[in-house]
Amino acid sequence: MSDEQKKDVPLQPTAGDSDLKEPQAPKSGEGDSTAAAEANGAEPGETKPTQAKQPEEQASPEAQAHKVEKAPLSADRETEGASAPKAANTETKESQSQESSSAASADEEKEAKAKAAAEARAARASARAKKPEAEEDAGPKEPSPNQPRLDRAVQILKTELGEDSVEEAFINERDAHLPYLVVKNDKWLEAAQLLRDHEELKLNYLRNVSGIDQETHMEVAYHLLSLDSKHEYCVKVKTPRDTSSIPSVTFIWPTANWNEREIYDLLGIDFPGHPDMRRIMMSDDWVGHPLRKDYEPLDPEV
Repeated sequence: MSDEQKKDVPLQPTAGDSDLKEPQAPKSGEGDSTAAAEANGAEPGETKPTQAKQPEEQASPEAQAHKVEKAPLSADRETEGASAPKAANTETKESQSQESSSAASADEEKEAKAKAAAEARAARASARAKKPEAEEDAGPKEPSPNQPRLDRAVQILKTELGEDSVEEAFINERDAHLPYLVVKNDKWLEAAQLLRDHEELKLNYLRNVSGIDQETHMEVAYHLLSLDSKHEYCVKVKTPRDTSSIPSVTFIWPTANWNEREIYDLLGIDFPGHPDMRRIMMSDDWVGHPLRKDYEPLDPEV
């Protein structure tokens, strides 16, 4: 075989060449681990223990201070939670003590007011009793032009109903010399019929009825008029404060109907025989009678 022909023939592998192996590609992950090992200064195939992750960056001084503050704050909250029931009990006891003391002071104030009112009533009653004496000391007065009519009315009542039927009689000079008669309570019903029907009096019209709290007692004043003679009289009837009661004259003078109801409503004077004795101004469930001088409202703002 010539040299040119030898060049064209491919070389055949020999037995020695069979021991050589082609380099194999590294398996997945081996290259990365090898590279990492080489980077760490280790020989390929060697492994180093994995280092623990570094802690996060240290907190700022402000954050550390905030953490330090949280601990005493939680401790304070626990202390507050433990002391809250004690504080509540203390407040309850204090409120109860204040309520009891305020109730006691209110009772004392009420008693003081009642005592002062009683003393004032007694002083005014004493002053009123002294006035007639002072008037007598001033000397005799000229008789009133209406004195004869008053004397005649007193004579008629005493003759028909008894000497004790009229407790007092006088002329009210401040009220245009109006004749006043104070008729005994238990004689009032008979006296009213007599004043209306007697031929000389004929007081057939009741102009007005008013109640008065005199502090020592209660009074009702009846202003009577004769439509025939035009003569006027005022008749008063007294009653105790605790058991205020005067017979009704509604069936004698019908105009007394609503007036008696108003007096009952505001002053608490009862009128037995009235056809419809109930409140006329205040509500039915109202407590007390507002025009009495010893009246104490349940609600001071009303």
